Amino acid sequence: MIKDTTILGIDPGTNILGFGVIRVENGKPHYLEMGVIDLRKEENAYSKLSRIFREIGDVCDRFSPDDMALESPFYGKNAQVVLKLGRAQGAAMLAANTRGISITEYAPRKAKVAVTGNGAASKNQVSTILQRILGIDIEEKFLDATDALAIAMCHYYQLSNPLAGMKSGGSWEKFIADNPDRIK
Repeated sequence: MIKDTTILGIDPGTNILGFGVIRVENGKPHYLEMGVIDLRKEENAYSKLSRIFREIGDVCDRFSPDDMALESPFYGKNAQVVLKLGRAQGAAMLAANTRGISITEYAPRKAKVAVTGNGAASKNQVSTILQRILGIDIEEKFLDATDALAIAMCHYYQLSNPLAGMKSGGSWEKFIADNPDRIK
């Protein structure tokens, strides 16, 4: 069983950055908070990065997450967009790293598959499934944070998957031999 842990999920953005926090207790995820950082009124790219670092740092200080799960930048046609997203991701990573928080990246499709079973799911679909899984209501104003919450849930599923650490070619026999305490 997964140890009790707190996971901060981040959906980096240069205009809207979403975050979601879950706490895993007794192997089950519980919703703590989600939100967005609206960066559209910031003067320049550097003030956006400073604000991301500061506000994600505040979230880290409030919840003391053990892990940060980030959506990795996807490949796009516009290299400038990917560069800007990478900078936003880096500011969030630095906020976690300076606090000793472990960081893991996940592709956007992987998180959506983990939560909905569909890598091309819309924000509304992700929101609907997360509401059912976590037993919460997600307000429309937090729709941009649903991907961040999905990233946190994806990390939870990775941590709780008994086969996640196995190299390809692993077998049930090897799993049983390596985990005798998990067999009933």
